[in-house]
Amino acid sequence: MQQIVDQKQMKELERYTIEEIGVSSIVLMERAALAVVEELKAHFDLTRVLVVCGSGNNGGDGIAAARILHTQGYSVSVFLAGKRESFTEESRIQWKIAENYGISQVNNLQLDEYTTIVDAVFGIGLSREVTGKYRELFEAINQSKIPVLAVDIPSGVRGDTGKVFGSAVRAAATVTFAYGKTGLYLYPGADYAGKVLVRDIGIYKYEKNALFVLEEQEYAWLPSRVADGNKGTFGKVLLVAGSKNMSGAAYFAAKAVLCTGSGMVRIFTEESNRMILQQLLPEALLTTYEEGEAKERIEEKLNFARAWADVEAAGPGLGSSREVHWILEKLLESSYREGGSHPLILDADGLNWLSGHMKVLKGMKRPVILTPHMGEMTRISGYTMEQLKASPLACLKEFCNAYPVTVILKDARTLIGSKGSVYYINLTGNSGMATAGSGDVLTGITASLVAQGTRVDYAAPLAVWLHGKAGDQAKEEKGERGMTASNLLDALPQVMKKLDAATRKS
Repeated sequence: MQQIVDQKQMKELERYTIEEIGVSSIVLMERAALAVVEELKAHFDLTRVLVVCGSGNNGGDGIAAARILHTQGYSVSVFLAGKRESFTEESRIQWKIAENYGISQVNNLQLDEYTTIVDAVFGIGLSREVTGKYRELFEAINQSKIPVLAVDIPSGVRGDTGKVFGSAVRAAATVTFAYGKTGLYLYPGADYAGKVLVRDIGIYKYEKNALFVLEEQEYAWLPSRVADGNKGTFGKVLLVAGSKNMSGAAYFAAKAVLCTGSGMVRIFTEESNRMILQQLLPEALLTTYEEGEAKERIEEKLNFARAWADVEAAGPGLGSSREVHWILEKLLESSYREGGSHPLILDADGLNWLSGHMKVLKGMKRPVILTPHMGEMTRISGYTMEQLKASPLACLKEFCNAYPVTVILKDARTLIGSKGSVYYINLTGNSGMATAGSGDVLTGITASLVAQGTRVDYAAPLAVWLHGKAGDQAKEEKGERGMTASNLLDALPQVMKKLDAATRKS
């Protein structure tokens, strides 16, 4: 896994490396500059290079990179966007060396003269709006359409959240040092970063509650299938889904359970959905209730279904009827199994119900996974949409510290985490997945992974990653505009087949 850090964490990592390990800041700057040059030589046209520098250490990285290019015989010029009197000590040293080498310095920009621009104006410490000459500079760079390599982070992007401070440089690629930075992976910053290239420059220290990028190697979290297993071996999922005449969500979630590898799924749903679900998914078992049915009778049926299952998932298309209220109240008040080990995944209308009953989570003794999108998260957390958009990871961590649950915070860059654990960000998937039924598929995948024996704190991030991989597979076949949830279901077995084959080879 690739670790990601925010501004505060990176500052502490640098302090630790410099003050406790004894690596000087100028050595780290030299290593960063070498990494910039290596990426330039690997990915960019170096016929004529312009390095645009600020006064801070980000600018120092750029000045050092320009000097290395110059000594290797490349045509390179430096434009100082900052003020010399504002140089950090390290940048002042690099500027003096560059002057001694006679590196070309330009005062009036003619951007069309260059084949590549290096953006080394602002680093991850930026905390103010970009205005005046800097805004004009960034807009000129963007309008030039010349490929840009950003140093550590595109200038104008906030390192913690990906927020754009009014204006930012749009890079073809970003070379960042030691660890990925949160703002490079969260939108809108991710849209400005281009391809993110993480380079080792000698800064190491594991951070508690760190953020990691999900990668293919996490597929190993899913237990191998035993050759002598039966349908019970691979897990039984109880899916509470589908209000009256709302069978679609139940179908998508239930089929996802089976497509991900579970042996059995039972749908607990309103009676009007029986016929269509039996036609669409004959592999599923059904237990139904009816509007107006006595509470005691519904609870009796629910208890039967819960005794059968290994995992419970509730919410897709469930509605908000009196009967649904009873069912969710029963599911949340206790685990059916003694000892509280019966995991529960809660989504959609299950979360809407939960928003009015958050106290039930406080004393929860069994594993619970919540799968809110941003709108649902506002309802269960009390955060405004503006707060969530501005600081999604901070909000997620605060929520997880308050409740003993694992949360999948769904967005273009989905975040996953739980109290006392590491956090994850998912980079798979695409805009075609913003379609009806997609979230129901994720619920089914998540429940299936848990039922197959994957640890809950691993099942949630792995489910999100697989869901995105299925979306990327569907994109190859259908494109983004016409993708449907059914396409995700078709793609999921293909994705898992490839991953299983790769796992066997390794």
